[in-house]
Amino acid sequence: MNHYETVFILTPVLSDAQMKEAVEKFEKVLTDNGATIVNEELWGLRKLAYPIQKKSTGFYTLVEFDANPEVVKKLEIAYRRDERVIRFLTFRLDKFAAEYAAKRRNKTAKVETPKVEVEVTEEVKEN
Repeated sequence: MNHYETVFILTPVLSDAQMKEAVEKFEKVLTDNGATIVNEELWGLRKLAYPIQKKSTGFYTLVEFDANPEVVKKLEIAYRRDERVIRFLTFRLDKFAAEYAAKRRNKTAKVETPKVEVEVTEEVKEN
């Protein structure tokens, strides 16, 4: 099994529910074909570097997974068949890129906002 990373851009006219449904569809393609999903990052609506299909923004999503090469072919066929996908890129990570991806995952997991507890006290003025 190889370690892969795929980034795909969905059209910006989708609602949040439609966007999440599309992401789940592609994750289901992976899991149904024996891949294990390592990480998923929804980057949200971002501006494109250049217009694609007369659109200047798109929903970016990154998915890291472990799979056989045949699974990647099936995933890319699913991308091509879905009209919501503007662009996609899938590549195999070598050992150095896999180490970097693991460090990036750990770094983003640690950067959660700290919870601050505030104690509220009431002072009662007596007249």
